[in-house]
Amino acid sequence: MSNPAEKISLRPYQPADAGPISRIYAHYVQTSAVTFDLEAPGETQMAQKLDALQQTGHPLIVASGPRGVLGYAYASTYRTRPAYRFTCENAIYIAPDACGQGLGSLLMEKLLHQARVFGFNQMIAIITGDAQGSIALHKKFGFQVLGEFPELGFKFNKWHSIVHMQLKL
Repeated sequence: MSNPAEKISLRPYQPADAGPISRIYAHYVQTSAVTFDLEAPGETQMAQKLDALQQTGHPLIVASGPRGVLGYAYASTYRTRPAYRFTCENAIYIAPDACGQGLGSLLMEKLLHQARVFGFNQMIAIITGDAQGSIALHKKFGFQVLGEFPELGFKFNKWHSIVHMQLKL
């Protein structure tokens, strides 16, 4: 999104998005501790995950522009036990060249709306402590920090903390 005037579309996931989405996610796996995956899932694995999300009806949004997929967001089951069925966990990933231009806010706004419509009651964000931009984005939308857990993940020869945030939908 190097051009701020670029036309952005927020739309439902389509199977053809699996490739670009897997490349966006792979960037974060390979270059950051934003995710604790140590190896990026392939396009087939990513397609299976996204197809499963889509089949549940959970919010799954793709941001695209003239240059293709710029980011994506989803909200899905926080835990598998039935009592948690009204609580979701969110994820938002932006293509590296589209960061810092408001796309995260656009995706978050749409994600929160769709999560409410779906019937989720609470949204949980579990964020690496180094991801200050993500923490700021969540605070902007009213998420409260519930706690920080030190040294939960080890990646790139370093321990990383996790911040838990929550929003009543």
